[in-house]
Amino acid sequence: MKINILKFLGSLALFLAFVTSSVTANAGTKDDVIKKGSLDCGVSQGVPGFSNADASGKWTGIDVDMCRAVAAAVFGDANKVKYQPLSAKDRFEVLKSGQIDMLARNTTWTLSRDAGLALEFVGTNFYDGQGFIVRKAAKIDSAKKLNNVKVCVETGTTTELNLRDYFKANNLKYEAVSFTKADEAVAAYDAGRCDVYTTDKSGLAAQRTKMKNPADHTVLPETISKEPLGPVVRGDDQNWKDIAAWSLYVMIEAEELGVSSKNIDSMKSTDNPNIKRLLGLEGDTGKSLGLTPEWSYNIIKQVGNYGEVYEANVGAKTPIGLARDGSPNQLWTKGGILYAPPVR
Repeated sequence: MKINILKFLGSLALFLAFVTSSVTANAGTKDDVIKKGSLDCGVSQGVPGFSNADASGKWTGIDVDMCRAVAAAVFGDANKVKYQPLSAKDRFEVLKSGQIDMLARNTTWTLSRDAGLALEFVGTNFYDGQGFIVRKAAKIDSAKKLNNVKVCVETGTTTELNLRDYFKANNLKYEAVSFTKADEAVAAYDAGRCDVYTTDKSGLAAQRTKMKNPADHTVLPETISKEPLGPVVRGDDQNWKDIAAWSLYVMIEAEELGVSSKNIDSMKSTDNPNIKRLLGLEGDTGKSLGLTPEWSYNIIKQVGNYGEVYEANVGAKTPIGLARDGSPNQLWTKGGILYAPPVR
């Protein structure tokens, strides 16, 4: 009898586990987000141009606009987002635990993260590479001259490994001064605790704007890594991954087709079938995603195409000042590598 009871209890446990997993699988992230009434989006603790809050608490940046695009697709309202600032060290665990619905935090897409953390990168919204910033007074014009230096670096990032690999490959010596927050690393460098600060080059341009005398610092020419940055979701919800991915692709496709937030309504009279599909006037792309036919129109109208997002947040006329021409973050038709699958 004792053996039968144990077998029964074992069978019951397996059954309950199956039921629980089935319920979890059927309760999709999109439905949870709609039920809450807002998208919980993980962002940085403050990187100008990517995700940064002003004095009034308003968030702006390329990653912020990625969050807003998904909200526009799901709700028809790009403002239905709650932003949660996260450290590089904590970001993945917070996503995996379900405390946020999506991570858009200048995060590098790597094999170990994609395959090893049960997470899914949905695309690249900014192509970057790691670099170094030094004081002009040091008269260092190349990263290959960085020997016996102290380097400020943020923990929990690909930056740490790239830093180690670069110095080892070039037979250079350094001392890492590590911090859990980017702002702490920047402040330490600015205060003279380090000779060098390293992160993605876009981050160097952004963080330089926070320094006491930005003009006193220079970014060295070398780019020592590939850093494809993009939004991340949990790996157990294909529909949610598709929604996030195609929200990004719509912005890229819109720019390629010449559709912007400013001219989108006039484009409704077009005879171009690609634009008609993009605006939800022909076919029903939203049906495949479980969204309304206007999902893509709402993204472009409320957030903009990729070019608008880029220029507004990090472009040549912003304090970040990243010219797009000659950059990989240019459309493939203009010499860059931005390329989106067709929205059809």
